[in-house]
Parts: sequence; C-alpha cells; structure tokens
Amino acid sequence: MVSLDSPAPAPAPVAATATATATASVPESARMDGRMRLVLLVLLVSQFMLAVDFSILNVALPVIGQGLGFTLGGLQWIATAFALAAAGFTLLFGRVADLAGRRRVFLGGMGVLGAASLVGGLATGPELLMAARVAQGLATAAVTPAGLSLLTSSFPEGPLRARALGLNGALMSAGFTTGAVLGGVLTDLLSWRWAFFVNVPVALAVLLVAPAVLKESRPADRPRLDVPGAVTVTGGLLALVYGLTAAGGHGWSDPGVLAALAAAAVLLTAFPLVERRAAAPLVPVRVLRRRTVVWGNLAGLVAFATETSLVFLMTLHLQDVLGFSPLAAGLSFGVLGAGTVLGGLFAARFIGRWSARTALIAGGVLQAVATLSLTALGDDRSMYALLLAGTFAGGVGNMLAIVGFMVTATSGLPDAEQGMATGIATMTQQVGITLGTPVMSAVVVTSAALPDGIGRAVLVNAAVVLVGALASALFLRRDRP
Repeated sequence: MVSLDSPAPAPAPVAATATATATASVPESARMDGRMRLVLLVLLVSQFMLAVDFSILNVALPVIGQGLGFTLGGLQWIATAFALAAAGFTLLFGRVADLAGRRRVFLGGMGVLGAASLVGGLATGPELLMAARVAQGLATAAVTPAGLSLLTSSFPEGPLRARALGLNGALMSAGFTTGAVLGGVLTDLLSWRWAFFVNVPVALAVLLVAPAVLKESRPADRPRLDVPGAVTVTGGLLALVYGLTAAGGHGWSDPGVLAALAAAAVLLTAFPLVERRAAAPLVPVRVLRRRTVVWGNLAGLVAFATETSLVFLMTLHLQDVLGFSPLAAGLSFGVLGAGTVLGGLFAARFIGRWSARTALIAGGVLQAVATLSLTALGDDRSMYALLLAGTFAGGVGNMLAIVGFMVTATSGLPDAEQGMATGIATMTQQVGITLGTPVMSAVVVTSAALPDGIGRAVLVNAAVVLVGALASALFLRRDRP
C-alpha cells in the first residue's frame, strides 16, 4: 500500500509553486493535516476497489459461463453490460453530483455497489448476474466522478491536489493489475463468486467511515438538470461504447456496429448544439472550448486506450505465442503495476518542477519509446526480460501522462463545476479503456501470423502515443508564472 505521505503530482498552472515544490523544504501549506489524510484514505480505497472491478472478472469469465449456463456469444455481455453502464452514465452522474451533493451521490453509489456485488455473488442464473453487472456499472458511474470531485474540492489547486491526484492515479492503475491477478487467484483457490463478494466488506467499511470524514459539497443555488443534454450525451456514449465493444466480436463492418457508431456520431455532434440553447447546460459551451479540457482529455483518451490495449496485446503474446498460463501471464503484469505506482509517486515532483503539460509530453514520449521496444519480441521466451522492462518503463510514462491529464483537465474550474470536470475526465477514461482493445484487435487480424499481427499492433500503439504527445506539445499552452 502506498504511504499517504509519499510525494505525488502538482497541478496546472503550477509555475508559481514549482520552486517551492522543488526545494527540500516543503511549506506548511503544502502538507496534509490529519483530516486530509483520512479523506484521502477513504477516497483512495473506494477508487482502488472500482479499478479492481474493471478487470477482476476477465479471467473468471469461462468458469462463470460454465457454472451459470451462459452461451459463448452471451459471455462477452458480462463485461459489456458493465462497460455500457459505467461509461454511458458517467458524465450525467458527475453533473448530478454537482447539483444534488457529491457526498450523497458517493455514498448512494457505494451502497448500490455493495448490494449489487452481493447479488452477483449469489446469482443462480444469467439474468440475475447481468442485472448485478448493470447495477455495478451504474454505481461505478456515480462513485467515480463523485469521489474524484470530492478529492479535487477537498484539496486546493496546487501541490496538495496534485499529490492527491498522483496517489489516486497510481492506486487506480495498480488496481487494474491487481484485479487481473486477484481474479485468477480467487477463481482458482475459492470460486468466481468471490470476485463479487470481495467488494462487500470494502463497500461496507467505506459506508461506515465516510459520513464522519467527508463533508457535503454542492452549490447553494442548484439549477435544474439539463434533461435534453443528459439524454443526448448519455445516448451518444451508450451507442459509442456498444459499437466499440461489439466491433471486437462482430467486426467493424457489421451492420449493427456501423449503426451504433453512426448514432453515436450524430448524438455526440448534436450535444454541443443542444448545450448552446440550454439555460443550465450539463456542460457549458465555454468549458468545451477550454484548451485544457479539450486537449487534456484527448491526451487522457490516448493514454488509457493505448496502455489497456497494450496489456491485451501482451496477454496474447504471453499466452498464445509463448504458452504462458493465464495466472502466469497475469503475474507478469505485476511489473507494469509497479511502474504505474512509481510513475504516480514521481509525477508530483516532476509536475512541480516542470508543468502538467511537460508531464503529458514526457510521459507520452517515454511510453512510446518503451512500447516501440516491444516490437523486438520474438516467438520464444528469450526476450521475456525485454517484455518486463518495456512494460515497466511504459507504465511509468503512462502514469506520468495520466496524472498530467487529470491535473490539466480539472484545473482552472471552480469547485461548483468539479463534478462536471471529473465526470468528463472519467468518461474519457471509460471510453479509452473500451476503445483500445477492439481497435488493436482489428490491427492484429490484418496479418495471417499472430506474432506478426501483434508486432504490427504494437507499432501502431506506439505511433498513437507519440501523436498524442505531439498534440499536447502543439496545442496546450505553456504554464505561465
């Protein structure tokens, strides 16, 4: 577990605080008091649990299918149902948290998550399990932006918020890796049902502690919810995530996939037009025009899409090319988790010394170079050390970019809009996680030989990371003193 006193990132604009952060003596205002540490602990535990949930069932899917009678085609919907709900409703729940109260939405979501996990673990048929997965996705869509906005509004913009975001990013990324390993261990030693049950005591502990630690955060004057905007963006995101997920199983030329992606394009293009006419828009047009929001979130989309899809590519390489078992392949990604934790802890000092923009650029370049090195992997185990070194270095760079993205995308906005800002950022994360794998799968199948297809996809992955870093360099303004 990461120490809450460990250094982590600093936000944009950070030039005014760079000197203080870089010195050996940290000013008193940049230190966390006891209450801040409790707030951070509660929020980090919840976000870590949510990250674990994204990957904990992946290894267990075949066993679940056999135990509950899922068809082979229906098995993918265990993951898809969760992704649809989690990504499609994130922006809406982020704004609801701004209006109804972030602590209220956070606690309500945690309660739903604990109950849904209990139901999922006790499920006796596909229908009940699918309902539990949808409820888990909706709870994630509520808890993630509410928790992040509680974090950003609890820590002032500057070194403290950056440290909190760095620890949050490090533990969330470690959570993805932990979920893959924990899912295999629980399924092998106990039962797939424990992949659900493990959430229940954690959710209960958060619900018992959080009301005494977290303060309610919401504006005094609460405008009405922008229903047309909410319907447009939620429908667009649902269509987008469905289209991206279905493309992995049916191909990009499937009529249903094309129809979903076309609907997503129409609805998401219409969303800014709807917001211009709204009296209290879900996302004000002025926010959509901010460079930090637009280009920061684009950088985050690239970071999440490329790193999660690289894990998919390396899983194919380890299991289908090198013949590793699922558990051995999962354990191999422990070095990637270590790299992301190190990157999250190092990001504070880096951003404080340089800037969030520089973190996006440097992190992207490091990730691109590390990913490019993986094109040298052969079809035997002699290059296994290169895989470990490349994923470790790429994890450091990826987390540096992710923390830079979170700092950039949430800076310069008032506390009343932090739920919206973190909702956008969380939406970016969810879409990126969903987008990467089907895209890279499509690249892999362009080659008849699997090792060649994986190598080609790794090369494309590295190129996308590098383009994202160049976009940050060109379109994000330098921080001003």
